[in-house]
Parts: sequence; structure tokens; C-alpha cells
Amino acid sequence: MPEQIQSLIANLRGFGVRRLALMGGIAALVMAVIGVASVYLNRPAYETLYVGLDRSDVNQIGLVLGEAGIGFDVGADGTSVLVPAGTTAQARMLLAEKGLPTSANAGYELFDNVGSLGLTSFMQQITRVRALEGEIARTIQSIAGVKAARVHIVMSERANFRRDEQQPSASVVIRYAGVDAEKSAQSIRHLVAAAVPGLSADKVTVLDSNGNLLAAGDDTSNTSAARTLGVEQTVEAQIGDNIRRALTPYLGPDNFRASVKADVNTDTRQTEETIFDPESRVERSVQSVRTNEASNQKQASTPTSVEQNLPETQTTTTEGPQSTSQNDRKEEITNYEINSKKIATVSNGYSVTKMSIAVVVNQGRLKTILGKDATPEQIAKRVADIQKMVASATGFDDKRGDIIDVSAVEFIDGLDGEPIDQPGVLASIGTYTGTLINAGAFIVVVFLVAFFGLRPMATALTASAKPAPIAGPSFDDVQRSLPTPDAPVAAIAADTPIGALSGARPGTTPLDDLRQKIRPAPQERLARMVDFNEERTAQILRKWAAAPEAAG
Repeated sequence: MPEQIQSLIANLRGFGVRRLALMGGIAALVMAVIGVASVYLNRPAYETLYVGLDRSDVNQIGLVLGEAGIGFDVGADGTSVLVPAGTTAQARMLLAEKGLPTSANAGYELFDNVGSLGLTSFMQQITRVRALEGEIARTIQSIAGVKAARVHIVMSERANFRRDEQQPSASVVIRYAGVDAEKSAQSIRHLVAAAVPGLSADKVTVLDSNGNLLAAGDDTSNTSAARTLGVEQTVEAQIGDNIRRALTPYLGPDNFRASVKADVNTDTRQTEETIFDPESRVERSVQSVRTNEASNQKQASTPTSVEQNLPETQTTTTEGPQSTSQNDRKEEITNYEINSKKIATVSNGYSVTKMSIAVVVNQGRLKTILGKDATPEQIAKRVADIQKMVASATGFDDKRGDIIDVSAVEFIDGLDGEPIDQPGVLASIGTYTGTLINAGAFIVVVFLVAFFGLRPMATALTASAKPAPIAGPSFDDVQRSLPTPDAPVAAIAADTPIGALSGARPGTTPLDDLRQKIRPAPQERLARMVDFNEERTAQILRKWAAAPEAAG
């Protein structure tokens, strides 16, 4: 066995049973306190598993998670269950296998307990609506800030004697913990409208748990004013970005500022146009009509006389006037097909009617570029060049009435060109306050345990291992008993008769104790005596070493 181990075992045996038991108890107590503190202060972070549960569901979920060995915690409201971060998916799969939770906001798992035999169409429709409400409520609860949600859906009904079909509608009640509930309400409206067939967003009403109306009626985001404002902001941001890309390589990002105001027309236009091309024609049909007319008229005429009234008298007939006519008519009709083109244009975009641009440039930067001795004319010329550059980058149109202004001014110190203030130490500490408190508490616990546990134990070990003092005269007594050969050694050794190795003795005065504390240690005095007189020092050591042998 190595000597070190044998020495260790011998030292342990020298302590005795009582001291060993005391040491073991203190060590066990220290380890237990450190272990409990580390487990308590370094507990894993929890995340929400389910919220808005019934008491019965919370109890059943706790039993299932406990049997599976998954740690869990119940929220302060008693309706939410939390599990360690990273085990949410495993816990949900396990609970889904057990059919939990069974609260009123359950989803499509409602069909697991519904038998298909004897189930009417009305019951199927009600179960479908309940399942849809539960699934939508779960999805809404996954949105940041939403602690609980409840959804009511009214589906459309078709009746035989109803002319107008009833449109579906929905209402949502949420318990929100953030400050931007209106924005989340608009998102919830579109979420519900997309999940229910035939439901529009303006038919969804959203309220909070305090009864405040968050969203209802027409969607304000689809109004013409909101759309125009959004298009203007987009156009202005794009033009400002073009200016930054054009000037940043030349002036730097902090030596200019640009402001853009754009007037945008978002009116919807529909144009229909029909164009005829007379130069491009094709014969479609030809119709020809020919008419020939001929007439001959002859009239016999009998002269009027007395002979016409005489009986048996034959009247001679004479020829009357004659006429002859002939008419020829020819008619031809040709039909042509003329090419035509119809153009129907529907514009739902936007057009920029006017644009105003203002750019301010740091005059100090221009002087740096041009030199310290730059004249105002040189600066004005450089500003004109920058104005041309900005006009090219933004699509400036003078005919449209656009306005552009570029000026060189002195920037205020500390406003531009200065680095952005980073979060200070206090801000960083505030972000990690909880972690720092846990770490500080753990350090304090370890310090207290070490100070009140390990330190007394180390003191006891040191006291037990300290050898007993050697009986006999002290170093000072031996030194005083020898004759003083010279003044330097006597001056070094002359002092109050108090033994430094054996401590203060009874019968000493307070002045002697003060001298004992102020004067150097015996080892230092011995070293100095050796330097002054080696022979005298050797005599002192021989006599001091011989005294214990005589006493023994």
C-alpha cells in the first residue's frame, strides 16, 4: 500500500470515532444542501401544454403525465397545465392517445366517441360544428398573447321555402394578456373566415373577456382610404430606399437624410375601345338586280258629229294617237367586311400623380470630400450633381409637377454620424434578472454552507493535527541567559521577556502584550542575528536544543 494512503488512514484513525462521525455528518449535510439548492434553483423552464381546461381534465392529465414520468405543473388559475420545455409534443401525443383533454373546446376527437349507428344528420352537423369550434379555439390560443379563446359558429341553412340563403357568421371571445389586442383581433377574423366555408371576415365579431368589442363589421383594412395610405407608404419607402442606395457609397449612411411625399391615385379604371380599320376590307356578298320594261300604246279615236246620232248610219273610225316606251334598269349591291378590334382594359393598380423629394446633405462631409478650402461655388456644384443623381434614382418627372430640393446644411452634433447607443449594463441586467437572482442565491447558499460547515470542520482537523508544544524554556529565555558579546546583537535580542513560540504567559502586563504583537517573529529575529553574529546565534541554538533533552 502506498505511503500516502497509509498516512491518510493513520491520520483518520487518529481523529477518533467521534470526530470521524462529526466530519461525515457535516459532509453529508453540506452535500445535501448543495444538491437541494441546485435542483431547486435550476429547475427546467416550463411551457404551456393546454389552457382553459376543466378541473376534471386537469386531474386526469396530471395522472397520465405522472404515470409516464413527465414532470408537469398547474397554473395559478387552475385551468392550465405546464410541462418542461421540449416535452410538449411528447405530452400531447400521449394525451391524445388517452383521449384527453375532454373539455368543451375539444376538436375532432369528438367523433371518436360518437357511434355511426343511429346518428341523425342533425346530430352529425352539430358534432361537426362543435369539433370545428374546438379546433379553431386551439389555433387561436397558439397566438402570442391569447391565453384562452371560445368560438361560436352559426352555419348557413338551406330551406325549401326560403328565397335568401342565410350566410354563416361567427363570434370569438378571447382573454388577451398583451397590449395590441386590436391587431390580433383582425388576424383572428381572417383565421376564422378562412376555416369556415362561405364565411367572410366582416361576419366575424371578436370580443375580449372584459366585454370590449375588438373587431366587428366591415374590415377596415380593405377600405379605399386604408389601401391608398398603404400604397403611398410603400411607394415612399421604395423611393427613399433608392435614394439611400444611390448616396450611401458617396456620402456615407449618416451624412444625408431624405424625405419623400408621393400622391398616389388608386382609383379602379375600366376602358373599352373599338377600333375599325377601313383600309382592310373583304367582300362579304354581291347582289345584282336587272330590270327591262317595254310598252307600246295605241289609241283609236272617233270624231264627234251629227252622223253619230243618225240611225242606220255607219261611222268611220279613224286612228288615234300612238305611244311606245322602253325602260332598262340594272342594280348591284356589294357588302364588305371591315376589320374591327375591341380593347377592354381594367386597371386596379396605382399611378403616382405628384412627388415631392427633400434631401439634406451634411456640409461637413462635402468639405471633407472637396477639401478644407472648398468655395461655396464648388459646394453648390456638388449639390447640383447630387440633385441630378437623386432625380435619376427616383424617376423624377418635371411634366408631372414633381418637386425636388437638395440642400447642404450643417448637421447637429450628436444627431448624425454618432454611433447608436447600445443597451447599457443595467438594461442587460434587467433582461436576465431572474437568472442572476437564481445564480446569486445559489452562490450565497454555497458560501454559507462552506463558511459554517467546511470552515469549522477544517479548523477541527487542523487543531487535532497540531503537535503538542515542547516543554522547556523558550527561545527568548535562552537568549537572555547568554552573555551579550556586542551591542548590535544585544540590541536585536533586547525586548520584553515574552515567548513568541509558546505565546503570552501568565503574569504579563498589557504593555508586554503590545510589545509581543509589535516586535518581529522569532524566525525573523533569528535570521537577523545570524547575519550579525553567527557564533552567538549557534550558542543560543545549542543551549535551547539541549534544554528539552535535559527536561525529557
